[in-house]
Amino acid sequence: MKLNHLNLTVTDVQATREFLEKYFGLTCKASQGNGFAVMLDDDGFVLTLMKGEANYPKTFHIGFPQKSEEQVDKINQQLKEAGFDVKPPMRSHAYTFYVKAPGGFMIEVPC
Repeated sequence: MKLNHLNLTVTDVQATREFLEKYFGLTCKASQGNGFAVMLDDDGFVLTLMKGEANYPKTFHIGFPQKSEEQVDKINQQLKEAGFDVKPPMRSHAYTFYVKAPGGFMIEVPC
């Protein structure tokens, strides 16, 4: 069985959409202003964004695995240069770091 769809409630659909496009390569296939967006990745996974208030649990996050530690480092540096609050990648269950997305949820970037 394969998971192929996830809906996230976010505080700012447009900012979240632009963030996911720029740093994680998702493509927006449809949108309705700042209220809703449908995004796809290269594997056909559908991520929908809906405007609203959500109080995600502290441990809630979504992940964008990378193929190499160099790619993890590259995304980390790009986010840092853009002003996002990111700590350097660390070795735990993977070589990874976390960043809070503009829409109010956490993203893990592991390798």
